[in-house]
Amino acid sequence: MALNIADLFEHAVDAVPENPALKVGDRTVTYAELEADANRLAHYLAGQGVSAGDHVAIYAKNSVEHVVAVLAVVKIRAVTINVNYRYVEGELNYLFDNADVVAVIHERTYAPLVAATFPKHEKLRLAVVVPDALEPDDDSDVSSYGGVLWADALAGQSAERDFPERSNDDIHIIYTGGTTGFPKGVMWRHEDFWRVLGGGIDFYTGEPLDEFAQSRQATDPRMVTFPLSPLMHGGAQAGLLMHLFAGHLTVLEPKFDPVRTWEVIEREKVQLIFMTGDAMARPLIEAYEAKAATGTPYDGSSLFAISSSAAIFSPPVKQRWITAFPNAVFTDSVGATETGFQGMGMQDPNNISPDGPIVGLGPNSVVLDDDNRVLDPVADVGKIGRLGRGGNVPVGYYKDPEKSARTFLEIDGKRYSVPGDNARIETDGRVTLLGRGSNCVNTGGEKVYPEEVEMAIKGHPAVYDVLVVGLPDERYGQAVTAVVELREGASLELEELRTYLRVHLSGYKLPRAMTVVDRVPRNATGKAQYPAAKELALAGTTEATSV
Repeated sequence: MALNIADLFEHAVDAVPENPALKVGDRTVTYAELEADANRLAHYLAGQGVSAGDHVAIYAKNSVEHVVAVLAVVKIRAVTINVNYRYVEGELNYLFDNADVVAVIHERTYAPLVAATFPKHEKLRLAVVVPDALEPDDDSDVSSYGGVLWADALAGQSAERDFPERSNDDIHIIYTGGTTGFPKGVMWRHEDFWRVLGGGIDFYTGEPLDEFAQSRQATDPRMVTFPLSPLMHGGAQAGLLMHLFAGHLTVLEPKFDPVRTWEVIEREKVQLIFMTGDAMARPLIEAYEAKAATGTPYDGSSLFAISSSAAIFSPPVKQRWITAFPNAVFTDSVGATETGFQGMGMQDPNNISPDGPIVGLGPNSVVLDDDNRVLDPVADVGKIGRLGRGGNVPVGYYKDPEKSARTFLEIDGKRYSVPGDNARIETDGRVTLLGRGSNCVNTGGEKVYPEEVEMAIKGHPAVYDVLVVGLPDERYGQAVTAVVELREGASLELEELRTYLRVHLSGYKLPRAMTVVDRVPRNATGKAQYPAAKELALAGTTEATSV
């Protein structure tokens, strides 16, 4: 036995084989059924020469097959590579090359892109084709690259669990979303991944759990959980695995749709949802309020826990949720692909910060100054530094020792992951998250954190979404620039926005330019795409007439 993702899942299977594990649409599979198909696919992959340490790309929307693929790969000690299903050909080529992919498990709707990229990668030798998660079924040709249909791959394969012993040191890779540059493969040891992201540590006390702690709880009454993000996002993947280890039922949808989400919550009596900030929270609460206005509201009474992470959950939107669900527990979680869980904040009407999420520092989390000294959470209240995490941290970035050396630091004999998120130390062991340092706007000698400005702008009634970037400026070095998506039928001038913001922000933080766009650029998980926003801002801005 090992502290390995596959072993931890198998413990839950042994504890509650007949319990439902996944539900997608009208399809429900038990833990035993999920295990059997994962074993079949694992045996097929192994028979085709996929071995321990090989990299297998999973290129699909949320589905039962997606989960089976993840489990099958780790069962044979190979490594999953998460693929953003919105990639164009060039991005797909980059990932297949950078990750040294030997096999790809892909949804059939992506066959044309796979056909175009497959021949360009010498190491890529196998493709398994998954049925489409959304109707209608795709019939794209897969013969040009030797694609094997899912049913054919599983046919005749053993459903037995007869795999070699695994290791705590097996590697699990999660590619970042590429928010500020090319995606990077973050390499986690399985044990470290479990400790930080899979429930292997008590998030509040920092106490490590033993190997069977989660599976022992699987016989207790279980939760119905609903991660709303795509599984190709590391946070959703971690949430899914954590709940599989503990025997919960996880509901998945292949596409985020606010109305459909509430219908699922009502039908399945969902108790816990994970969402990605305003990108999901805003359309969800608007759909909920619209239905309530008809006199026949959605029944969301089963919801007792609502968690947001990876993007801004702004005060105005958060307040609407708290008003609609006054008895629910709201949490803001902070972290990164490189750090995992770093802290959590409980939200209530009296604890909503206009600056950014206020969270209690999690176990092993620290704030570092510019000289990489660990700041004192008591003596250094009010100071701003970079948020880091010690303890169980990744091995590094795949094939990138230079970036690894900049992010994974050794300080006073301890190893820390410091991806660049800035935070201000508050009282009582808490911090306010201010945003990624690489996005910080340096204007007139002052540092402006985009997320703080974005939070304030989102309070304007005409604004639906916004990102803030810095554009070159002869006088100030960089000019704070807002890339704004307006509500339907709304209009907004820059000076009007600046006037509104003067009661919320210092003068130097006010946008000096604004670009109105049809849609603010975000990836499939709702995370901000700052390089794309900067391109939009450069393409056309309205400049301020006053300082």
